[in-house]
Amino acid sequence: MLKYAVILLLVSVLTGAVGLSNISGLARRISFALFALFFLGFLALLGAAYLLGEAFNAGAHAALLGALLAA
Repeated sequence: MLKYAVILLLVSVLTGAVGLSNISGLARRISFALFALFFLGFLALLGAAYLLGEAFNAGAHAALLGALLAA
């Protein structure tokens, strides 16, 4: 998705340089939308990784606590 956003951004810049403002505006809007979707997906994955990391740490702490209580 990021690849398509960058490609469309380059298309927008090139068509803007040539003078095709309608195509440039459309490519820019699509590029920004794709980048926004990519960024939101990245943030969702980052949040999920953080939550999973906390869950694994909680499990490790519980196992350590059980081992300490058993001793």
